[in-house]
Amino acid sequence: MLPPSASGMTTPEQRISPVSGINPATGLSQEVGASLQLDMGAPRPGHLRSPSSGNTPSQSTTSLRRNASSIITNVDKHGGPRRRRSKNGMRSKSRSLSRPASPTSSVYSDVSSVNGKTLTIVLKLGTSSICDPVTHMPMLANLSLMVETITKLKEQGHRVVLVSSGAVGIGLRRMHMAEKPKELASIQAIAAVGQGRLMALYDDLFGQLGQPVAQVLLTRNDLSHRTQYLNACNTFEALLEMGVVPIVNENDTVSLGEIRFGDNDTLSAITAGMVHADYLFLLTDVDCLYTDNPRTNPNAKQVTNVTDIKALRDAVDVSTAGSAVGTGGMATKLIAAELATAAGVTTVITRGSTPQKVIDIVEYFSNPDTQTDSPLPASVLCTRFIAKTRPMIDRKWWILHGMYCAGTIYVDAGAVVALAKFKKSLFAAGIKRVEGSFSSNQSVRVVYEPEREAHADTAHLNSAEERVLNAVTPMRSEVIEIGHGLVNYTSAEVKRIRGCHSSEFEAILGYCDSDNVIHRGNMVVTIPDAILDEVFVTMPSKSKIRAEQRAPVPVCSPNLSAI
Repeated sequence: MLPPSASGMTTPEQRISPVSGINPATGLSQEVGASLQLDMGAPRPGHLRSPSSGNTPSQSTTSLRRNASSIITNVDKHGGPRRRRSKNGMRSKSRSLSRPASPTSSVYSDVSSVNGKTLTIVLKLGTSSICDPVTHMPMLANLSLMVETITKLKEQGHRVVLVSSGAVGIGLRRMHMAEKPKELASIQAIAAVGQGRLMALYDDLFGQLGQPVAQVLLTRNDLSHRTQYLNACNTFEALLEMGVVPIVNENDTVSLGEIRFGDNDTLSAITAGMVHADYLFLLTDVDCLYTDNPRTNPNAKQVTNVTDIKALRDAVDVSTAGSAVGTGGMATKLIAAELATAAGVTTVITRGSTPQKVIDIVEYFSNPDTQTDSPLPASVLCTRFIAKTRPMIDRKWWILHGMYCAGTIYVDAGAVVALAKFKKSLFAAGIKRVEGSFSSNQSVRVVYEPEREAHADTAHLNSAEERVLNAVTPMRSEVIEIGHGLVNYTSAEVKRIRGCHSSEFEAILGYCDSDNVIHRGNMVVTIPDAILDEVFVTMPSKSKIRAEQRAPVPVCSPNLSAI
């Protein structure tokens, strides 16, 4: 393939109109460059590189070889990336993440603000788009269109990751079986047969266009350890730097119920977060979401733009299950969209049988003149979930979505206020009971089981403590999830020290590794502010709570030692 200059094609840099103040090296306006940065905590991999990088294996391999050490070693003693200087010599203002950044990029911008720059795109192809649900025959026309679409995206300079289902469906065809078996071992055996056939099919199709591919099989257990998670991120980064298209699937042969992602919609969202993608495309059998099933209700309306997924669940019927050989459905796609948008990834649901729409959708929403509130043309009809403007930083996103939750810790109301309102650590004095078996440094759920606590006997409390106690007024009966966190002690140890002060740990355990059970830096609070205010904070007490945030409450009672 001739380079763009030799073939008469124009590069994205040449297509940019000559506007005053545009930096030709980056394509960013000097006036707006600072405002286009996202609060992600690390540069998005692959941004603002030359569009030809990654398409020529020799160049990308040379670049990777030159920067290979920085991929692995660009981590400081705390596990976060060293700060980098951008191309204009200015130090990045982003917060530090606990994963290495791209070795070739240091500036990133809003995906819809600058035309002609490199994007990282994750495509999720479901079983219904890969094989026929009845005969299980591979849909070669769909797969060929998908391969052509990915190759065109690569030619435009974008980095592409494909998350593909279909191993079970292809395996059923190979073994001449009409239905998916019921036994777990049989399903895993069928998936093992089909995965090899599926990758051979992809390799043949991509090989016709000269595009190298790689197989990446993951389980949630692989990502539960921080080192393995970072190694997986580094592997993705190295493959993308080489110009390879990673093809990701869950390792069904060894996955059990407790370590499964559940479906490839969730896997694609986690993959998008790992590679810091700009777009996640969930390709299915409809053009977009509808308020009801359009096959049975002709009055169903299209949903094209979503900013609040929780409100969407109340307005849209997503009870339709997936195909006979798949595991997903519209409900799982909403979960995936929620995970991805929390990581700052714009998520799109559209039809998988017309994958060429992906290119049109990317170009349409990357055009700065596009009016996002206007009706979508038929050529780009889809449902777009807007990414969070302040995405969750990488380490906390990994704790919440990348790790398997090994147990549950029930806390009292004082601990809830301390964790959610004051952003404090969780101390043993605020723990009521423990469920499950977990080791130290594993992820656990922190929940509150409401029961109205009597605070009549407050004669021994000072006024500061009484103000917080009066602010704690649980009003619900169901269990409320406060968040997820990494524990410093095992479940057996937590059961022994619950309700105790940290000064008693050495007498009880014989040692004291930490004075808290979950450090605030390893705690991700998930309880919405509305529920926190409704359940735990009365309206007259809000001003008192704000005052307590400015002046910490002195601890004089074991009932408040978690604060």
